Amino acid sequence: MIRSSGILVHPTSFPSPYGIGDMGSGAYEFIDFLKEASQKIWQILPLGPTGFRDSPYQSFSTFAGNPYLISPDLLAAEKYLEDSDICGKPPFPADKTDYGPVIGYKTALTRKAYERFKSNAGGAQKHAFEKFCADNAFWLNDYSLFMAAKNYFIEQRRYDYDSPYFNEYCEKNLELLTEDQMRDNFYGAVWSSWPEALAKREESALKEWSEKLADDVLFYQFMQYEFFRQWALLKKYANEAGISIIGDIPIFVAMDSSDVWAHNSLFQLDANGYPLAVAGVPPDYFSETGQLWGNPLYFWPAHKKDNYAWWISRITSALNLVDILRIDHFRGFESYWSVLFGEKTAVKGKWVKGPGAGLFETLGKLPIIAEDLGVITEEVAELRDKTGFPGMRVLQFAFGSDNTDRFLPHNFETANTVVYTGTHDNNTTKGWYEEEATQEERDYFRRYLNVSGDNAAWDMIRLAFSSTAACAVVPIQDVMNLGAEYRMNTPGTAEGNWQFRYTSDMLTPDMAEGLKYLSRIFNR
Repeated sequence: MIRSSGILVHPTSFPSPYGIGDMGSGAYEFIDFLKEASQKIWQILPLGPTGFRDSPYQSFSTFAGNPYLISPDLLAAEKYLEDSDICGKPPFPADKTDYGPVIGYKTALTRKAYERFKSNAGGAQKHAFEKFCADNAFWLNDYSLFMAAKNYFIEQRRYDYDSPYFNEYCEKNLELLTEDQMRDNFYGAVWSSWPEALAKREESALKEWSEKLADDVLFYQFMQYEFFRQWALLKKYANEAGISIIGDIPIFVAMDSSDVWAHNSLFQLDANGYPLAVAGVPPDYFSETGQLWGNPLYFWPAHKKDNYAWWISRITSALNLVDILRIDHFRGFESYWSVLFGEKTAVKGKWVKGPGAGLFETLGKLPIIAEDLGVITEEVAELRDKTGFPGMRVLQFAFGSDNTDRFLPHNFETANTVVYTGTHDNNTTKGWYEEEATQEERDYFRRYLNVSGDNAAWDMIRLAFSSTAACAVVPIQDVMNLGAEYRMNTPGTAEGNWQFRYTSDMLTPDMAEGLKYLSRIFNR
């Protein structure tokens, strides 16, 4: 990696009148800010369609894009929407995403765009759509049918409480799921609750439901076409401004996803489609009981037998959207924390060996960042070093022990490192310093940086930029010197996450000048 710096902010956080950040003017204004600030990096979170509790790390597909990021203004520019379609939007809050109303509004708006596309699209537009569908058929067909079926069963079951079908489902799953889980799965139309023939992808059922839901399938394909079209324009704008985009994919995929439904044999599932064990991490900095993510675990022998074809498609597709790819929880390729399905916490898990270097030897040399946080053993470090991928250092973790801490800049083993003041899982630096750090950590922070602590966020930015790490990335909240109430995610909590948004007046010329100044001093 060349010596560089930049900002971490997900597109959902951009200013927008539509309740959630999108790929419209707010995104382009942010790129203009990066250019003005002499920054070379824009880092994002996973771009997939969000599922359970709106987390970008629990997506309905690892290949698809989030349709809520589609800009209504860009749809209107294509003549798919008219001003009258847009003007009746609800009074959304400007400083956070309220996902319920946003999802309803944007889905209805995109449906209008789809109907107008069907009737009014020109030959070039229809040809581009057909080409997109053909080029992406290897994942798009499964995803579109998955979403169409899921939406169909949610609507069918919405007012069908305690029906014979629900009672039959409960009887079948009584020993596997709690009562709450059975209701969530059934009324949320998790694929394992579908009619058995469709859940198990019998050829006749796939044909029957594809025909029955043909228009909805086409609608989901249109949304993906439009997402990828808008993203390609935005990425081109960023690249032409000299800015590279760091993307992100979680190591695991969501249980309720088209990936697991379409590729059962690649995961550790039982005959009914339920996980034998699920992913998480043991007790750590973020949680005394660990983190129980609930994702199904990979059946690695099947991946190896297929020469890791699914993973190759996944990584290749992700790198078509971004320039550099961060793989979350990289240590899981060496060993992963396996928790028996049904456990209430992650405490009673065990480490199980992963595929090791075999996967990455198949992939070849790629621009990948290894998220090597958490419990890092010598074996994990050896795997990271063998791949040559840069690892990560988070400065908020640096002040809790002594002067040998591996997160302190003077202990960075190599410049092949990406340093962060904090990540999406951390508090803001101001929030960390004022509310979370111990008295000893604050004291060491002040002595290490030779500062008063009155401007901890920008002191930490300076420390990141001055380090030997090849790349320094700062969450936008730290650039804005925001407190704990603006953090993006609190691991181990279920509510109030992924909602952070900023307004256009919060990103100022003074901030751009400050970043430019530090970049010039430290050759970034």
